[in-house]
Amino acid sequence: MSAPTTEQVLDVLRTVQDPDLHKDIVTLGFVKDVTIDGGAVRFTVELTTPACPVKDQMKAEAEQKVMGLPGVTSAQANMTADVRARGGFGRQAVPGIRNIIAVGAGKGGVGKSTTAVNLALALRETGARVGLMDTDVYGPNVPQMLGIHAQPEVSEDKKMIPPEGHGLKAISMGMLVPPDQPVIWRGPMLHGAVQQFMRDVAWGELDYLVVDLPPGTGDVALSMAQSVPMAGAVLVTTPQDVSVSDVRKAVGMFRQLNIPVLGVMENMSGFVCGHCGERTEIFGEGGGERLAKDMGIPFLGSVPIDSRVRSGGDEGKPILVTYPESPAAAALRSVAGKVAAQISIQAMRVLRVIQTA
Repeated sequence: MSAPTTEQVLDVLRTVQDPDLHKDIVTLGFVKDVTIDGGAVRFTVELTTPACPVKDQMKAEAEQKVMGLPGVTSAQANMTADVRARGGFGRQAVPGIRNIIAVGAGKGGVGKSTTAVNLALALRETGARVGLMDTDVYGPNVPQMLGIHAQPEVSEDKKMIPPEGHGLKAISMGMLVPPDQPVIWRGPMLHGAVQQFMRDVAWGELDYLVVDLPPGTGDVALSMAQSVPMAGAVLVTTPQDVSVSDVRKAVGMFRQLNIPVLGVMENMSGFVCGHCGERTEIFGEGGGERLAKDMGIPFLGSVPIDSRVRSGGDEGKPILVTYPESPAAAALRSVAGKVAAQISIQAMRVLRVIQTA
C-alpha cells in the first residue's frame, strides 16, 4: 500500500478543531513540518500558548485521525507553542513582552496577590516565559510570597535586573524600600513608578507579564491602560455578595478602559474539613459564577480554601511549588489554562480586525 501524501494528511487534520478558536488547526496555521517516511508520518502542531488546556486531547485526536489514513503505520504530533502578542492600538508596547495580564479585585483581602503569584507560576510550569510585576505600592506582598529578599541589581544600560523567585522574574516596591517603611505617594508618583517598572526593568523576552494591581479602581489601573497594550484582566472575588458587588465595579472600569476582561475567578470557595470531610461554604456559594453569567464574562473556576495557601504565602513557598497535587493547586492550574486560552482568543480577534481593516 502506498504512503499517504502531504495533502491527504492536511485534509484529515482539517477535521481537528481548536475548541476555543472554533476553527480547524490547518486553517489556523498550526500544522507545520509534515514529513512522511514510508508509513511513518510526523508533523508539528504549533499552538498559540503552551498552557493550552486541551493540548493533550488535540494531540491524541490529530494522531488518531492521521493513523486512520490508508498506508499509515505510525503518526507522531510534536506539540509546540508560539505565544502571540495582542496589538496595542496606539499604546507603545514594551519590548520583549508579548502579553500583559492584569490581576485585579474590587476590594482587598480576596487573595488577589496570591492568585497573581500562583497564576504566574502555573503559566511558567507549561514552559512559557513569565514575569511578575507588583504594582501594589502601598501593600507590596509579592517579594514575601516568592521568598525574594534581594534588591534588584542595575545593568550597564541603567536598567533594573529583576530578582527571581521559584524561576519567576519579579519586581516590586517591596524590593526597593525597607519592610517597615510606608510609601506615601499621590497619583502622579504612582504613574511614574508603573512606567519605571515597565520601561526600566530588564525583563528580557516574556510570553506573559502578570501584573498584580492594587485593589479597587484607582490610579494604577488607569496608568496601565493609558500607557501599554494589555492582553486583558483577571478579576478575583470571594463568593459573598459584598465582594461580588465590588468586582462588578472593577469589570465596569476595565470595560471603560477598553481592556478585555478575561474572566473572573472565585477564591476561598468552600472549606473541606481535614478530619470529617464535611464541606462548609464559609463565604457563601457561587457568587463568582453568578457574576460571570450576569455580566457576560468567562468564569475561570473556583479555588477552595486551603490553609497551606496562606502558610505558603507567608513563608515564600507558593502552594504550586510545595503542594503541586493539592486541590487548590490543581484549581489554580486550571484557571491559568483558561486565562491562556482567553488571551489566544483575544489575539485572534485582533488579528481578524487587522486583516479586515
